[in-house]
Amino acid sequence: MKKNAYSPGVLQYIPFFYVIWSDNLVTASELNIVQKAIDDDESLSKDDKKELKSWLLPEHPPADKELKAWRQLVSSSEVKLVESETYPLSTFSQKVVCEYYDVCPFNESLKHIEINLGIQPNHYNHLFDVEVIHEITSDFYNPQTIDTLLKGKHAPLVDKFREVLQNDIFNWDIHRKKEEFREVVLNQVRFLAERGYGSLAYPKKYGGAGDMEGYAQMFENMMYVDGSLTIKFGVQVGLFGGSIQKLGTQKHHDLYLADAGTAKLLGCFAMTETGHGSNVRGIKTTATYDKETDSIIIHTPGKNDNKEYIGNALHSKMASVFAQLIVNGKNEGVHAVLVPLRDTDHKELPGITVEDNGYKLGLNGVDNGKIWFNQVVVPRENLLNKYGTINDDGTYHSDVKNPSKRFFTMLGTLVGGRICVARAGLGGAKMALAIAVKHALKRRQFNDSIKVQEDLLMDYPSHQLRLTPLVASAYVYHFTLDKMMEIYCDESQPDKRKVETQVAGLKSIITWYANDAIQECREACGGKGYLIENRIADLKGDVDIFTTFEGDNTVLLQLAAKGVLSDFRAEFNSAGFTSVLKILGMQINDTLTTINPLYSNKVDKDHLFNPKFHKHAFDYRTRRLTYTLAMRIRDYIKKGIPSYQAFLKVQTHLLALGKAYSIELAYNTFTDFVDGIKDEQYKELFQKLGTLYALQHIREDAAWYVEQGYLGGTKSKAIRQRLERLCTELRPHIGVLVDGFGIPEHCMSAPISQ
Repeated sequence: MKKNAYSPGVLQYIPFFYVIWSDNLVTASELNIVQKAIDDDESLSKDDKKELKSWLLPEHPPADKELKAWRQLVSSSEVKLVESETYPLSTFSQKVVCEYYDVCPFNESLKHIEINLGIQPNHYNHLFDVEVIHEITSDFYNPQTIDTLLKGKHAPLVDKFREVLQNDIFNWDIHRKKEEFREVVLNQVRFLAERGYGSLAYPKKYGGAGDMEGYAQMFENMMYVDGSLTIKFGVQVGLFGGSIQKLGTQKHHDLYLADAGTAKLLGCFAMTETGHGSNVRGIKTTATYDKETDSIIIHTPGKNDNKEYIGNALHSKMASVFAQLIVNGKNEGVHAVLVPLRDTDHKELPGITVEDNGYKLGLNGVDNGKIWFNQVVVPRENLLNKYGTINDDGTYHSDVKNPSKRFFTMLGTLVGGRICVARAGLGGAKMALAIAVKHALKRRQFNDSIKVQEDLLMDYPSHQLRLTPLVASAYVYHFTLDKMMEIYCDESQPDKRKVETQVAGLKSIITWYANDAIQECREACGGKGYLIENRIADLKGDVDIFTTFEGDNTVLLQLAAKGVLSDFRAEFNSAGFTSVLKILGMQINDTLTTINPLYSNKVDKDHLFNPKFHKHAFDYRTRRLTYTLAMRIRDYIKKGIPSYQAFLKVQTHLLALGKAYSIELAYNTFTDFVDGIKDEQYKELFQKLGTLYALQHIREDAAWYVEQGYLGGTKSKAIRQRLERLCTELRPHIGVLVDGFGIPEHCMSAPISQ
């Protein structure tokens, strides 16, 4: 039996004290955790407790000489540290005692310290000169269980769809020529459409299931095959078919909807124009009703008034064209008209000109093009007339009398497309994260000794910090988008204005998140991430445009912020502003102007990990930004500055509010879901993911919170430390978390993920 200077009771704590002091894990609150564990440890004598507590004084930490002696004591044992143990350091410590004494019972107090201090392998891998038996990931959680939670009620649909994706037609490959790539993607779209997936969101009468929620889940899964497939499929059945479904009436449904869903009728969605970008209301293409011939004439009036960046433009036979509807000399605003583009031989019809947009940064399997119309005549019946029609006597009629409201009602029916774009971006982020994490769980690099194996990338705290919060965000956004689509599809809620505001903001932050996540994954994979064969490069190019189409993110964030302020009217004046302030119901009180110093510097784990703190912080930021924004606009208007100019002056403020509102919405939606999880084991895991998401965003906005006095420097620092610690706590489960995305194995074709 070896000799040492400590009793068995003290010796079992030595590895913990060495980790705590050498790795700077402690704050005052954490020292209290250790002290409480010692107080509650009945196996310790009074002398043992006195000696241990003498090492818990921040003002008198153990001397370097003593730390070296502790390290030598532990390292001289022949005990191996096994990472896969449920409580690795506690078990190791007990085995060390067994090296020196005949008794070595497992101590629950040590387990308490290990849990509450979040001590993980990377805290001690380099601290002791002992053999560490590395385990890539823990099996404490089951990825299939997590995947089942993500699929929810759509599990049968998603499982069946993933089986369909096993067909060889969906095998991923590198495509150098866009024409060949486009044919591959077109055939994939037709393959899915012929099997009923194109009609999924359409009514049963037209071959569908009326399942828009399921369609969104399917849409995300398509990203695991290829971004071009996802977008071309979305253009065909979501935009072209969706415009017929949402803006047309039964006559249009009967004629076109089934064929759009099965891809027998290929179509495109012609809204955006070269010279007008996001300003749909300002498009210049005209649709003029000719009473004599009872027809509508579609025309491109100017050089930059052509339709631009229209997906499916080269393969389409028909287009949903958005144009200014002119009836009896009066402009009735933007409406959609079905316009045939090509004949049965696929030749352009008279008056139609289509040009290829050419190669793009990504999505080169999608045939984007420009379209011009030169006095193209179509029947009056081709007007998609759910919200505005031309009567048999040649007069215009709409049940929605206000032109502005009519315009936004029409666009509001297409909000589902923004949710789906966000879902696609999220799918791209999940794919990249799965590849990067799997790579980091097998790639080794550097060590402080040539005698032992190099360390896994995923065991480096810096690597954990760059990837783990992104994984947590993927889970938060998944359930948030699920809920948004559920609300959007709820027919008992006819007023979609609120969900329009919510989706505008969420689409922005989620597609930006997706781009940031994919870029981080590319860098985290080093040079391997730059190779096309490893998929991340393609994902980077494909997802990049998601920040622009279905609404430019910067424009959408402002829309979200305006929605927070009030139900805005086209013209905004000082009289209307008073009502806006009433709608806000801000009731600004002392909590918005003065924060208790004790609260602003509260740093204990129970507080920082508490959803009440996160919700209060997010609510405070949104309310404060809303109030100060409202005051700024009011002051400008009082000075006689026109409302439009007033909003230009506060544009950056609007963007900050839109982002704050959207982050708060995502977090609250996710926590509502987590509260409903029945299994406590998985509920705890998802609570940690929510906490990581919250602390990450509070940390990112720390400067603002500090400026407002909401956070003190001590608390801001503690949040940073907790972020790092939480990433380490989740390290054993990171592999399970990306497997929990449910990405089919046959889609994980990147060599570095194998």
